[in-house]
Amino acid sequence: MVDWARRSGGLLVIRVHVQPAAKRNEVAGTYGDALKVRLTAPPVDGRANAALCDFIARRLGVAGSAVAVSSGHTSRRKLLSVVGAPDDSEARLLAG
Repeated sequence: MVDWARRSGGLLVIRVHVQPAAKRNEVAGTYGDALKVRLTAPPVDGRANAALCDFIARRLGVAGSAVAVSSGHTSRRKLLSVVGAPDDSEARLLAG
């Protein structure tokens, strides 16, 4: 088990460090105890949060509505909640 993700019931909670306004959307490994994600979206009007949820949902193969920012809406450091995440979620997120 990785230190940036934990399961609680049917919920996967992911600790994320976001780098907005990057050249491309990608997982850039880990950053301390968080998964580092680079996003092209700017940190304005919740665009980066929406892009993050969409990016994670696509990587995991779940509906966009299954991913939500549960903490850190205005911070680079966020907690995401994913409902119905597959068992191999950590591997899917780290896969290139």
